[in-house]
Amino acid sequence: MSLRQELTLELIGDPTRPVFIDLAESLIREIQRGRLRPGQILPGTRALSRTLGLHRNTVDAAYHELVMQGWLVSRASRGTFVAEDLPSAIRTDLAPLPHTGRHSRPSRRLESVLTITDGTPDPRLMPRVELARAFRTVMTSSQFLSRGSYSDSQGASALRDALAEEFLNARGLSVSADNILITHGSQMGLFLAASAILSPGDGIAVENPGYPFAWASFRSGGARVVGVPVDHEGLDVDCLAQTLRNDPGIRAVYVTPHHQYPTTVTLGAGRRLKLLELARQHDLLIIEDDYDHDYRFDSAPVLPLAARAAADQRLIHIGSLSKLTIPALRLGYVIAPPDILKRMIEMREAIDRQGDVPLEQAMALMIRNGVLGRHARKARRIYVERRDFLLRKVREKLGDAVTFSAPAGGLAVWMKINPCIDGEDWRISAKKNGLYIENGNSFFIESKNDASYLRFGYAHLDIGEIEKAVCILSRYETRFG
Repeated sequence: MSLRQELTLELIGDPTRPVFIDLAESLIREIQRGRLRPGQILPGTRALSRTLGLHRNTVDAAYHELVMQGWLVSRASRGTFVAEDLPSAIRTDLAPLPHTGRHSRPSRRLESVLTITDGTPDPRLMPRVELARAFRTVMTSSQFLSRGSYSDSQGASALRDALAEEFLNARGLSVSADNILITHGSQMGLFLAASAILSPGDGIAVENPGYPFAWASFRSGGARVVGVPVDHEGLDVDCLAQTLRNDPGIRAVYVTPHHQYPTTVTLGAGRRLKLLELARQHDLLIIEDDYDHDYRFDSAPVLPLAARAAADQRLIHIGSLSKLTIPALRLGYVIAPPDILKRMIEMREAIDRQGDVPLEQAMALMIRNGVLGRHARKARRIYVERRDFLLRKVREKLGDAVTFSAPAGGLAVWMKINPCIDGEDWRISAKKNGLYIENGNSFFIESKNDASYLRFGYAHLDIGEIEKAVCILSRYETRFG
């Protein structure tokens, strides 16, 4: 173990925010520059507070913040370390720290590669201070400190109560805390659902194009993944009916009806009713992934299938809180019939006796005190501006290189590349110019030979970054003008 050494650093000063956030971002910067290396031990809070002239509680709060974000790891009786799963010298092209004192404005980071995600939120918008405050409230409460055993493997009751009474009620879902299982993100929910309902050889119908990580969960237990086409109205339910007639071994169907992944289209009301009736006729279990429900811009959110289903409908509803915060905070939930939920809880207990109790309780506080709701409203305003800006820039600079429909919601745009353009060559050219974007063909069960699609996630980019990304793409497109 490395010996503790005195750490001197210049804070990125900003008088408009708490000092512990400044300290946390200054430490992140030193990690990115390679000065603080993976596995390196940090000074104790008392020592660092003395070196920097800060209150010890300020240093402690900064360390807690970075532990939550995954930059640091706290080890009992040993100290606080830089996380070992971080690459050395993550970024070496950062501008030098300004030498204008503690209250100077932060310098803008210079990005070497701009990455287009598949549709993730902007971590810069997350209410970090409120989350840290909620986390500290939980961690210092007498109830939490008196806890002497593992918690409920179904999830913290405080979060399940808050979800049932406020969060899910706003989605038209009438459930009790007993009907909810808390998971480490929606991916765990998908895996547990597949394990609970599918046996080796069983078929499950999925959207094509669709969500490859869901397919991986279904296949892990030996299930057969059967693709059903998606069009401008979502899953083709008539085609699903034909598929069920041809393959009686299909036991379930997986759908993302609110904002279909990856195309972003919404499953129409008529098809929703047909799907529910078709599932009833064939004793088909529906797995509904309520993807991107919180980001509906052009109309009111559409109620989930679970809100329309009859009481005896076999349906599993899966959702996530990660899109309202950041993907690194893995919190999801599952609503399922009692017999299925019981099996899922038993399976979860076998691999994970409890979830992240402090985080779950902190999130319950943020729901109860309205922080999460206010953040969602603010994020929607910002993301719709970014969506509209992206669409204008794509029309202006890319012309007929791509075609698309403006999404009513969600955090990405699904684009079809002009057949005259070699999509893979375009993508490679963009990467050489500092822009990384994935090949959209990875969302098809049988990957196409031609790179015909792009899924452009825009929410994590600010206006300047969006413009830069489109400009990089346009450099290649002009060769086909």
